[in-house]
Parts: sequence; C-alpha cells; structure tokens
Amino acid sequence: MTRVVFTADGRELAVEEWGVPTGSPVFLLHGTPGSRLGPIPRPMVLYQRGIRLISFDRPGYGLSGRRSGRVVADIADDVRLLADVLGLERFAVLGRSGGGPHALACAALLPGRAVRVAALVGLAPAEAEGLDWFEGMAASNTREYMAVRGQGPLIADRLRSIADRIRANPAQHVANLYAELTQSDRRVVLESGMRRLLLETFQEAFRTSADGWIDDLLAFCAPWGFELGDIVVPTMLWHGANDTFSPAGHSRWLADRIPSSTVVVQPGSAHFAAFNVLPDVLSWLARPATPLSEPV
Repeated sequence: MTRVVFTADGRELAVEEWGVPTGSPVFLLHGTPGSRLGPIPRPMVLYQRGIRLISFDRPGYGLSGRRSGRVVADIADDVRLLADVLGLERFAVLGRSGGGPHALACAALLPGRAVRVAALVGLAPAEAEGLDWFEGMAASNTREYMAVRGQGPLIADRLRSIADRIRANPAQHVANLYAELTQSDRRVVLESGMRRLLLETFQEAFRTSADGWIDDLLAFCAPWGFELGDIVVPTMLWHGANDTFSPAGHSRWLADRIPSSTVVVQPGSAHFAAFNVLPDVLSWLARPATPLSEPV
C-alpha cells in the first residue's frame, strides 16, 4: 500500500515497500522517466535474499509533489527523511538509469547512513572532463539532452506533449522504444511480465504531469551539487557493454573518480539488462562480500 510522507517544505512523497519487513533495507531509486512501481523484482527474489525494498516517486513523478529547481544532490534530503520516518539508521541505496546519479548523491552526502550503493546503467555528470558524453548514445536520448543543454526550460512544452501521449497510451511508448533497442534489450522488453511492469511504471510516472521528467533532465545537465571524491562507501557501478541509452563509458569514467567503486561492464548486455541483474546486485548490497562478476 502506498504511503504518503510530508517533507518540511510541505511536499508529498509517495512511498512503497516490498519484500521482508525486517530484512536488509535498500532504497530503490527509479529510472527516468519512472515511478515507485519499479519494475520491482519478484517477491520471491526479495524474500530469498532477505531484502526490505523501499521505493518512492522522485519529486514531480507519480504522487510526489514537485521540487522546482532541484539538483541531483537534493535527493539526499528526501532519502534521509524517509529513513527517519521508517526508523532506519543504516541502509543501502540502489539506483537504475536516471536513479544512478541520485544513488551516488546519497553515497556522498549520507555517510554513515548510506553504507553501500549501486548505480546501474547510470550517467556521468554533463561536465565530465575527458568523456565524450554522447558517444554511443541513441539518437532519441541525444536529441533530448542536447535540447535541454541548449534550451533549458524551453524544452518543457515538448516533454509535456510527449508525456501526455505516454499517459494516454503507454504501450505505444514501449513500442516506439523498440526501434532503438539492441537485440539483447528487445529480448528483455518482449518478456510479457517485463512489458506489464514497464507499462505500469510509465503510466504512473506521468499520472499528474511531466514535471519529474523535466526536472530530472535539467538536473542531469546542471552541476550535481556534490563531489564524487566524497564517496567512500563500497560502490558498485554496473553497465551493459552495448547500452545506447546511457553508454558504458559513463560508468568507466565514474569508476576512475570514485576510489571505493567496483565497475562491472557486462559483454552482450545493454540498458534493460539492468533489470535482470537486480537480484545479484541486491545480494551484493545485503552482503558486500558476495561477488557480482569480474570487474572489466
């Protein structure tokens, strides 16, 4: 059942819990666009690993109120609040895709509380020195980020129009994505259970507006508000080698700047393979000695 928590500035945060109530707490930070609905691993996966999974709509998505002008670092305030409300002193954080930078913010800004962090198919900062940020990126994502960098808030009208179409017909959005997917991603998305989960989360993401999507893109293209060098907790960076939505070079760049990180680049996998690796990543978050794979 969805729980609504109020922030000090009066915003609503919609929260969902899954798995073992007394298990190892892990905050799951959803993708862009996305929502608290996941996709979430099957209940049996969470119970077998003893995981208490906590997901919430980032500001502007689903049932969570907008935080206009937010930067990536601001997510730490919301995670800290939710941890306090849920009585969690220490926890792990898992971010997928657009949730990746936000997970890294928690690692940097919540020392002593966020004790392990994983970022799957995430992004590097827009100003990443020495990284060709767009190399290997799909045309659709390149257009969106180039537009945000060049026009800023002026891109909002276009994104709202797209969000209206997705809200009305999320199945068509998934179908439109299909054209740019690699073969490995197509296999993941064609699985009926995964398609259902994607439809649910996209529809919920835009339940009331496109504000969360707009603010995510603006935040990714602006200074993040924290230093990667401040991350000292064990950090897992996972990427599919063939990812065209957020290319694997982003995780390699991050790994060079986060001394406590391990990077895994999986050959033959792409963006949506992050869903398949979630069970192994959750095991690593609950028990850091658990090997995920050989670093690449």
